[in-house]
Amino acid sequence: MERTGPPARFTGLLAASVAALLAAGGLAATAPSATAADSDLARNGGFEAGLDGWSCTGGGGAAVSTPVHSGTSALKGTPTSSDHAKCSQSVTVKPDSTYTLSAWVQGSYVYLGAEGTGTTDVSTWTPSAAGWQQLTTTFTTGPSTTSVTVYTHGWYGTPAYYADDLTLIGPGGDPVTVPAAPTGLKTATVTDSSVGLSWTAASGATGYHVYQDGTKVLAVTGTSATVTGLAASTAYSFQVAATNSAGESGKSAAVSATTTAGGGGEGGGDLPAHALVGYLHTSFANGSGYTRMADVPDSWDVIDLAFGEPTSVTSGDIRFSLCPVTECPNVESVAEFKAAIKAKQAAGKKVLISIGGQNGQVQLSTTAARDTFVSSVSKIIDEYGLDGLDIDFEGHSLSLNTGDTDFRNPTTPVIVNLISAVKTLKAKYGDTFVLTMAPETFFVQLGYQYYGSGPWGGQDPRAGAYLPVIHALRDDLTLLHVQDYNSGSIMGLDNQYHSMGGADFHIAMTDMLLTGFPVAGDQTKVFPGLRPDQVSIGLPASTQAGNGYTAPAEVTKALNCLTKKTDCGSYATHGTWPGLRGLMTWSINWDRFNNGEFAKNFDAYFGS
Repeated sequence: MERTGPPARFTGLLAASVAALLAAGGLAATAPSATAADSDLARNGGFEAGLDGWSCTGGGGAAVSTPVHSGTSALKGTPTSSDHAKCSQSVTVKPDSTYTLSAWVQGSYVYLGAEGTGTTDVSTWTPSAAGWQQLTTTFTTGPSTTSVTVYTHGWYGTPAYYADDLTLIGPGGDPVTVPAAPTGLKTATVTDSSVGLSWTAASGATGYHVYQDGTKVLAVTGTSATVTGLAASTAYSFQVAATNSAGESGKSAAVSATTTAGGGGEGGGDLPAHALVGYLHTSFANGSGYTRMADVPDSWDVIDLAFGEPTSVTSGDIRFSLCPVTECPNVESVAEFKAAIKAKQAAGKKVLISIGGQNGQVQLSTTAARDTFVSSVSKIIDEYGLDGLDIDFEGHSLSLNTGDTDFRNPTTPVIVNLISAVKTLKAKYGDTFVLTMAPETFFVQLGYQYYGSGPWGGQDPRAGAYLPVIHALRDDLTLLHVQDYNSGSIMGLDNQYHSMGGADFHIAMTDMLLTGFPVAGDQTKVFPGLRPDQVSIGLPASTQAGNGYTAPAEVTKALNCLTKKTDCGSYATHGTWPGLRGLMTWSINWDRFNNGEFAKNFDAYFGS
């Protein structure tokens, strides 16, 4: 499995290059003068009232009395290695109008920008300002834009920066009023541990708060949400309130729902309530040895055949065959293999074809490749009588084109075509089709910090690239088991970095999947949490199987924390999920090589 880590941040050379480009393009030129109807719309831009009107990340903002550009106060932002001390405020504006944003700044790598403009979001920056330096940029709002967010921030791990006399000059928008309470609240999918909700949009709302039995449990930007971490066979009451910069509406009429008794989970077919998933080396051999299908222990509920691979990176033509006898002397015949699959299925097991792996790069960059993918995967499923598909795209299979910044509406062909192909397969095989995914943390949880090449370019375009695929297919997804191994350190929802090898890493990474998170820190683009029955924890079965091996005692701690909220250590989870589906490992072969340690620990914990 490929080992990856966080994308590199700006280097001095890159910063100098960007500064030169900014100067060459005249992007820091003086903005047009204001008209008589224009006014300064920024609230407390001189920070004379402290941080009133401002919101700063990571606790890194403060009003100070020196240095100041004018008046008696200025903003001091103190970045850390994991936070760039972004201070922002939402401002009411008019649609189709031009605005000039300015601020006086001091320090290294200080940024000024506006987002949510409805056209092209803007930013400008200085690599070094020993004294006060003015930053200025302009933007035009979109035809329906009524508010924008203006901000300033420093850069990770750099010294404190200062900002003062921030102004936003342009026509004032209509006064924002508190929206009316949402209507049409109703339940959607209900499982033993979650309830899906949807409602009608409230005019003027920029977000919604979801209440469970009178307590706020979620904040979302769309008109649907899934409340997780619920107890089975229990009645709950839900309400929703609309929010914007003026405040929160009254709550909607309540709707009630009772969770199911458990044991299935939407999209889970007839999987057991807690399932053990493993990859079986079927097309190759390595140091763990070849395991015949008939010899796979009964503990394994989902068996992923590793791997179906493409004839070329961009062909979409997936092929699968058993390991050659010259490499695997004990390999069974095709007929014996198919018979053993049928026997496993008769015993309630699911057998899937896994596409990709470390060496199987798949890029569906054209519709022709998409269609070939569908036909070739269908052929494999039909020939071997399989239950579904596991997507294990690694390496450079998935990446985001520059400008593809919203996981909810992807535009990159390799992403769009993969989603379309899987939906076609799901439609062909129906509700019994099992769909699983095994992305690396780089492609999922890293999206909390970085998404694609980023607003300024230069980031690894693969960062978070699985998120649009997972999101688009969440209603069809049976299991997501992110590989919590071969990973660099990843920031969790506590804004701290977590490293693989112990319970803490699995707790933090899984909490992100179940709770959801703002993508690249953008609170308007929140990846919603998955249902617990859709999530399994991915681990290596032994020290030989991959970096990040976790001892059984630490695996047990992680399960205790996530399902019982005990043994959590210093990390505070955002819920308790007794319906967590289970564990995945690379691989069945390596676990047999290691005397079945992984499967035995799973069976002991869940009482199999």
